[in-house]
Amino acid sequence: MFDPSAGGTGLVQFSERLAGSSVFTALFREGMDLVEETAAYLDGDGRTEAKALERAVSLTYATESMRLTTRLMQIASWLLLHRAVKEGEMTLAQANREKTRVKLTAADPGAHDMIAKLPWQLQDLIERSMNLQARVRRLDNTIHAPPVERGTAGNPLVSQLNLLREAFERHGERHEPADQLRGSRG
Repeated sequence: MFDPSAGGTGLVQFSERLAGSSVFTALFREGMDLVEETAAYLDGDGRTEAKALERAVSLTYATESMRLTTRLMQIASWLLLHRAVKEGEMTLAQANREKTRVKLTAADPGAHDMIAKLPWQLQDLIERSMNLQARVRRLDNTIHAPPVERGTAGNPLVSQLNLLREAFERHGERHEPADQLRGSRG
């Protein structure tokens, strides 16, 4: 397929289409639903459950609920940024610059033994948020991966030849690896 927005190369960049895909739409919906569900829990049943916990577990509850909300706010920020790309409000390049403010690695949960003492619903929300975060990270890596150069996409030997060229140059020889290969066959 030819796409004139792909820099005149005639290639369609998969990453530019991914933010507008049904995969992204489903992920966006799931992320926003999880944010709402978490807020409702922490303001409702979670508040009641937290009051019944032992002091040490109560401290873990407070810490993990903050980590959870931080993680979800970072995910929501990423999702909203890429929805803006999908809706044409910004380009993928603009989103790439803006996403540096979003920390998808922030707020990993604490020790497993302490998490296990928390109410089951909070444990479930933490686990689901971690799974969502992992999927968003993978999607982010896919969307924002540097484009493959057209000339090297079809030839798996180019990277190996470049390594050989670098090795010869480090040792003072200035021969092209292809010349070396031809010379050894002759």
